[in-house]
Amino acid sequence: MGAYVRRDRKRTRAAHERVCAYFPVLARRHDQRAGTLSGDEQPVLAFGRALMAESRIMLFDEPSLGLAPLVVREIFALLETINRVDGVTIVLAEQNATLPLAAAAYAYVLETGCIALHGAAAALRGDDSLHKSYLGC
Repeated sequence: MGAYVRRDRKRTRAAHERVCAYFPVLARRHDQRAGTLSGDEQPVLAFGRALMAESRIMLFDEPSLGLAPLVVREIFALLETINRVDGVTIVLAEQNATLPLAAAAYAYVLETGCIALHGAAAALRGDDSLHKSYLGC
């Protein structure tokens, strides 16, 4: 579905192969209906569908919500790869800031809809006030 408006079959096939390489579970479940995938597999399908569109920017809202910790780590590692290898800008809204800050180049911390902190993610990771206020450490 992510490539339904595209006409270039060769590029579409290459994008599909890349998505299957990123998400082997989707290759194994190719003939399965989306609604019958497990709760951890459905967000993976949504990521794959988004990648098929070959957008230059992708927006994710709480991609870790309701997922097992192992799946969350895999997804964030993959988002980092998609950014680095495919050159896709990733915009991410996430309450669990630990993993996104580890993968991000730049971050904004919002508090009641206003920017409370922003800067290089590496600098924010080392900010004690951020850890105490937002990360619970």
